[in-house]
Amino acid sequence: MKAEILKMLRETDGYVSGQELCNHFGVSRTAVWKAINQLKEMGYEIEAVQNKGYHLLSVPDVINDVELESIRKTKWAGCEIHYFDTIDSTNTKAKELAESGHPTGTLVVSEQQTAGRGRRGRSWESPSGIGIFMTLMLKPDINPNNASMLTLVTALATARALRRVVNVPALIKWPNDLVVNGKKICGMLTEMSAQFDYINNIVIGIGINAHNESFPEEIAKTASSLLLECGHRFHRADIIEAFLEEFEAAYEVYLKTEDMEGLQQDYNELLVNMNRQVRVLDPKEPFEGKAMGITKKGELIVDTWESRKLVSSGEVSVRGIYGYV
Repeated sequence: MKAEILKMLRETDGYVSGQELCNHFGVSRTAVWKAINQLKEMGYEIEAVQNKGYHLLSVPDVINDVELESIRKTKWAGCEIHYFDTIDSTNTKAKELAESGHPTGTLVVSEQQTAGRGRRGRSWESPSGIGIFMTLMLKPDINPNNASMLTLVTALATARALRRVVNVPALIKWPNDLVVNGKKICGMLTEMSAQFDYINNIVIGIGINAHNESFPEEIAKTASSLLLECGHRFHRADIIEAFLEEFEAAYEVYLKTEDMEGLQQDYNELLVNMNRQVRVLDPKEPFEGKAMGITKKGELIVDTWESRKLVSSGEVSVRGIYGYV
């Protein structure tokens, strides 16, 4: 009920009467009063005026289920939202929810992760109250061989959301890191449970440096935050909602062909590696060349002095010749 009350307050310029809320939810005035007080305790500033009702004055920077459900506009992405103050890993929880029958589009969000992981099992530091840590769970009816491209779909959707909400020039470092002004602000980890020809579930974890004011010296040259890059604070929930909207739209395009064909141009336009020299850290034989965008299968096209090579996601790391990007 709290999320629905919040949604009604948001959608009304003036006041919402207590009686109107009672009638809408079929509850007593005492129940409405309790819900309003709970919202106040969560940080929402709500004015109560006799004979007028309730009016929402300000909203805190929170990413809990009440806040996210009150602003959600998507059809299925975020259909269930599971919020935690702290959790070991949103990916781990999303897998548990998938296996216990929760639907595609389920979202796990936490203020803090204690055991977040990046690619190759690297730990991901997750302080409380300043980042965005979330995992979207999917149960797609697609060929498992095409699933790796969902990481690129997610990168595109997240970049679009950050550009829309925070107005930062977020770019994609192939395949799925996001950078602003050459520094990493977002990482992703996609994990799949599948049979030979059938996907049980896919979980896509996203970690965004939102309100970090500083970073340890060893990563300060390569990492940044939205706050440091845009110079102002914002509501993190707005980014999550924008991501859900952008992902839902991009995912529908992806499903038409089960590849990047319909998203290839948009992805290449935001590819920070585009037309730049890169070093491909192939374990067999590292090589250098010029990145020329992605194929419809999500491979990175690299022109070397001798030939054109296609680099598959997950096989290699790509670094710019002159630094992280």
